Amino acid sequence: MANDSESLFPSGPTTRRGLLSAFSRRAADAVPVPELLIQRERVDHFDEPTPDWLDPILSGEALLAEIEASKQETGMHIWWLGQSGFLVQVGGEHILLDPYLSDSMTTRYADTDTPFERITGLVVEPSLLSFVDIVTSSHAHMDHLDPETLSYVLSGDAAFVCAAGSEQIAAERAGRLPDAALGIDDDAEFGSFTVRGVPAYHEGAPEAVGYVVRNGAYVLYHAGDTRRVQGVAEAVQPHGADVAIVPISGQHGNMNGTDAARLAYESGAMMAIPCHYEMFRSDTDNTRRFVAECSRLGQEYRLPRAGERITVDYGF
Repeated sequence: MANDSESLFPSGPTTRRGLLSAFSRRAADAVPVPELLIQRERVDHFDEPTPDWLDPILSGEALLAEIEASKQETGMHIWWLGQSGFLVQVGGEHILLDPYLSDSMTTRYADTDTPFERITGLVVEPSLLSFVDIVTSSHAHMDHLDPETLSYVLSGDAAFVCAAGSEQIAAERAGRLPDAALGIDDDAEFGSFTVRGVPAYHEGAPEAVGYVVRNGAYVLYHAGDTRRVQGVAEAVQPHGADVAIVPISGQHGNMNGTDAARLAYESGAMMAIPCHYEMFRSDTDNTRRFVAECSRLGQEYRLPRAGERITVDYGF
């Protein structure tokens, strides 16, 4: 380089700044970069492989037997049915939240760039849940308003609750009109259950709401699909939720596990339960971020498997 005057002093007009820059570049090239400063591929320490297949803890007739036996027990009993679907029982009454109990998503998107390949077995045939008292949908996305589930679970005497703004599509998919369409701060009572609409923020679903469900002393918050934005937790906090059910997939406009744990904590819920994972290979996440943030915040949580029961019991 010392003998290469053309490269050191190139022809043409050269400013003092340009000359100094040339010397700086050559000096930098000559000094090795410390290994600690070399840009490396970022490692996500929360990452883990997606499971190939998961069988429910209980399914079919075994699950139904447990639901029936739980009627003799005190408390609020909650079964995760996969994705965002939950069956909640209090005092022998049942509410079914956002059930997805079919393969309609897999069929619909099979030939697209984003196939929804199921990775958790079906917990229960929807026709076996026609005994429920209430069925809800938080918004019009198919995994929350499923035509292949609704017609079966509504074949008994269940009331049907949807988000305000989704009445028409809800009626088309359910084959009947909803009994209530709830916006923010709207209430509906069915039996001993009161269902209240609370804010949610979900891209592509402006009608989306969460639900605060009360039966006697027991209160459950089901967030539906949402991001953690101002006003969501604040609307839930006054209700004194025992349980917050929060999505953790981190995709398609949903929170990741960290924000889901924070939303549950900020809502004042005693216990947090994650959902919206382990259903589709292309739309899932693990629970590590959720668990880490719950632990940091001191937020009690549970991690059910599909078909598993969680009970909150105050002795009545």
